[in-house]
Amino acid sequence: MSNPLVVFDCDGTLVDSQHSICTAMTRTFEEAKLAPPDRPAILSVVGLSLPLAIARLLPDAEADFHDHLSDRYKLAFQAMRREEGVCEPLYPGIADLVVELDVAGWLLGVATGKSDRGLALCLTHHGLIDRFVTLQTADRHPSKPHPSMLLTAMAEAGAAPDTTVMIGDTSFDIDMGVAAGVRSIGVAWGYHPPAELLASGAQAVAMDSAALRGHIGAP
Repeated sequence: MSNPLVVFDCDGTLVDSQHSICTAMTRTFEEAKLAPPDRPAILSVVGLSLPLAIARLLPDAEADFHDHLSDRYKLAFQAMRREEGVCEPLYPGIADLVVELDVAGWLLGVATGKSDRGLALCLTHHGLIDRFVTLQTADRHPSKPHPSMLLTAMAEAGAAPDTTVMIGDTSFDIDMGVAAGVRSIGVAWGYHPPAELLASGAQAVAMDSAALRGHIGAP
């Protein structure tokens, strides 16, 4: 029998990291003597792996330059951590929801465009890392919406598509869930509008953590 599994995206779903992401991306472009993208453009690519996100922001540049800017972004983010300039607060009710789901019998996972290091620091800071049995990041997988992260999460957790739920705030998350054949639920507090999540195949879009708990249901 398959285990029940809930897989969360991180940025825009568990934590509101938009200030830090936009600051790091702006610094990256400015250091390269480029006009930085505006905030909506940056937020529109959150969730993609860094080279792909930067390629969407700078489509006329070569792949090598996308990789170069990706490396510079990582350095900018690390510098911000040293400066205590990274702000990644949990969304309201998320900590309680994670604990409640864990206690109720759901196995929990994360599938994110963050790095292994960035995800571990974030979840450890909030005291939640031990609640998750599988952590999948951009370091080891193709970018969303490729289903690799979800397929590996299910394999590690002993879950099947019919006992797995994907939770995310972007169309990339929902597209990944659809590609993996799992039930997918959007959240309205992140970086893509609800209409876009529904168009991608979300079965529902939760307006707050209480509504999300209701959509997830029993394990």
